[in-house]
Amino acid sequence: VSIRQNPSTPAGAPHLPSRNLFPKESLMDLYVYISQDEVFSDFNDTQSLFWFHRDLVYGDWNTGDEGDGCYEHSLDLDIQEVQMNGSLYIHVYFTKTGFHPDPKRKSQYRRLATVHATRMLNKFKRRKFVKTKNLLTGETETDPEMIKRAESHGPVEIISHWHPNLTINMVDDHTAWVKGSVPPPLDQHVKFDAVSGDYYPIVYFNDYWNLQKDYYPINESLQSLPLRLSYCPLSLWRWQLYAAQNARSPWNFLPEDTYEQSDEDQDSVKVALLETNPYLLGVTIVVSIVHSIFEFLAFKNDIQFWNSRQSMEGLSVRSIIFGVFQSLVVLLYILDNETNFVVQVSVFIGLLIDFWKITKVMDVKLDRENKLFGILPRLSIKDKSTYVQSSTKVFDDMAFKYLSWLLYPLFGCYAVYSVLYQEHKGWYSFVLGMLYGFLLTFGFITMTPQLFINYKMKSVAHLPWRMLTYKALNTFIDDLFAFVIKMPMMYRIGCLRDDVVFFVYLYQRWIYRVDPNRMNEFGTSGAEPTGVDPNKDSTAQGEVAATGEVAATGEVAATGEVAAITEKAKDEKKND
Repeated sequence: VSIRQNPSTPAGAPHLPSRNLFPKESLMDLYVYISQDEVFSDFNDTQSLFWFHRDLVYGDWNTGDEGDGCYEHSLDLDIQEVQMNGSLYIHVYFTKTGFHPDPKRKSQYRRLATVHATRMLNKFKRRKFVKTKNLLTGETETDPEMIKRAESHGPVEIISHWHPNLTINMVDDHTAWVKGSVPPPLDQHVKFDAVSGDYYPIVYFNDYWNLQKDYYPINESLQSLPLRLSYCPLSLWRWQLYAAQNARSPWNFLPEDTYEQSDEDQDSVKVALLETNPYLLGVTIVVSIVHSIFEFLAFKNDIQFWNSRQSMEGLSVRSIIFGVFQSLVVLLYILDNETNFVVQVSVFIGLLIDFWKITKVMDVKLDRENKLFGILPRLSIKDKSTYVQSSTKVFDDMAFKYLSWLLYPLFGCYAVYSVLYQEHKGWYSFVLGMLYGFLLTFGFITMTPQLFINYKMKSVAHLPWRMLTYKALNTFIDDLFAFVIKMPMMYRIGCLRDDVVFFVYLYQRWIYRVDPNRMNEFGTSGAEPTGVDPNKDSTAQGEVAATGEVAATGEVAATGEVAAITEKAKDEKKND
């Protein structure tokens, strides 16, 4: 027999591998008591005995009502005990046949032949009341009864909820566990006897498939509480899956609200497992992994592109600034609506990246000479010289000029619609909700300035195509998720509009694929300056490289044009 040293015991005393106190195929009796007491002792109360089942076989998978080793029992409970936010506990006892769980019966009770587990049946959940109204009329469509409860109990009310189903699992496990060496989270369930050193069979209350949406509040309208208990054997590996899913780290710093949100998030996963076609579900799992990979690659290439970018020619700086504003609105909106904590962190990191992009596309400096209030240095933000001196700025201003003719009327109409027909918590929430809804509906319009610049420059060489490709692939994956997972219609429309814009980018890449102005890795292009004779050294210097690229420098023409396309390039462009 192998002996393992446990450093947590005094002087590293050895712990021998233990065994299950209930051998395989042991005969058992099941006692289930329902009581308001967390510690149960009144075994003589016949009304507390909910279910008694004799001669169960430990580890038997072939008997039962359906031939799977499972048994069921249903009964309606008296509701008066828990109607006033009281608690109801279930006490489960497994004893070897011939024994009784009552310690007072000396001749029928044996400690090593009794397994006990307790759990609260009802579940206390927070119900938050958000008071909304029409800001102009002050009217609301909220149920008046809900308003009265909010006024008497406050904006957050703790209510007892009920679910009619619960499964009692006896884990079919005979592993030679060593005390102190059971891995978490299994160590929370494996209980060792202090005298013999052996462990008791594991009794597990399984409510994994009880969806949060199926819980209903215990109120005055209910006459009784239905309860359907099931007993089933459970294999070790399935129990490990359930235990890992329900485990919560004791070092977790997240508040209780986050746990409730995570339970609701898990509901969507469970519904997808229960209701989605297995083949579609398998495809969804695969593309989820691919989505994560593409998201990382898009993030890496986006940072890499802007970090190495020296010239702003061909890029819409105004669109980047507007993107910062859009990310800020989204962050404030989800904070105002108490969205999932993980989503909040993700959006906040995206906002920080957008702010970092501002420092790459504009000159951001601290003006220490002209201090604010004579103490704080002013923040100076100016366009980069490569952006001001290029035709890109002219095209960018022109694009946003045309864009404002469409954007401002739509914004005004949406604001009027929102204030007239929608309810809000206040004017702050109205502004955020209106801006968020408008950006979600008409956000694709903000992508058009870059399309306009590409059209005017007849080039797409300045775009970060790797990053755009990865993000476009993720958008197509989001389209698949939109059909599998329930989500708002506005989000689905947003996925569709991103697809349309990317197809326009692809069309521009196809029609502008011949680009003599494209700079190579040496900073040269195939275009020659206007009015320059390439055969004369007095006006230009250069030679043809091995790659066939022409490097040429020259004076900027008086007309303000930097370069002209060669005759050969013009012919190639006409052919295209």
